[in-house]
Amino acid sequence: RMYEVTPPGVVMGLAWTSMGGSVLYIELGKAMGAAVEGNSNQGSLKVTGQLGSVMSESASIAHTFARGFHAVLTGASFSSFFASSALHLHVPAGSTPKDGPSAGATIVTAMLSLATNTPVRQNLAMTGEVSLTGRILPIGGVKEKTLAAQRTGVKTILFPIANKPDWDELTDEVKKGLDVHFAETYLDVYKVAFPDCKLLAASTDADCSDATDQVA
Repeated sequence: RMYEVTPPGVVMGLAWTSMGGSVLYIELGKAMGAAVEGNSNQGSLKVTGQLGSVMSESASIAHTFARGFHAVLTGASFSSFFASSALHLHVPAGSTPKDGPSAGATIVTAMLSLATNTPVRQNLAMTGEVSLTGRILPIGGVKEKTLAAQRTGVKTILFPIANKPDWDELTDEVKKGLDVHFAETYLDVYKVAFPDCKLLAASTDADCSDATDQVA
């Protein structure tokens, strides 16, 4: 286990490989003093860790969605953090190729964690593809990913709602000790990852319920 305590910008995901399930950390950092290339109102994103084309596209989708989600939750017309930040996304074990869309929700969460300097719920692992409108789409390898979570000491696990039938088919032994949550939209993910449900800007006292009708 690479992190006993995940700091802001780091979230544990779950992967499915030919060897079975494994945990996969998403790390987000902000390049201090780095110039934002291109449109200064869009920010930038660099990815490393030997990511394949599908996972790189997933990171781009997550960046677009996280920027809009952050703006809505803070009541702003745009997110000044994302507009001004040169972000760097890294998936450790850089010598190992990685691909697939199922880290999308994890990437969005790491971005929001960094944007607010707020660590996510500890001992949480998640998996799920995210769409541009914030829908959480189904993934494969539910059993393998659940076993990986068990081995790593995860206490809370988050799956797409469409994978609930797969979870229900697992034996009690496989599911033992895990608090499972299911997400239909990213707002469901956000409420689990940030349990106090405060909005992302430190300057606001609103809570998650204010955003329910505004964020997909």
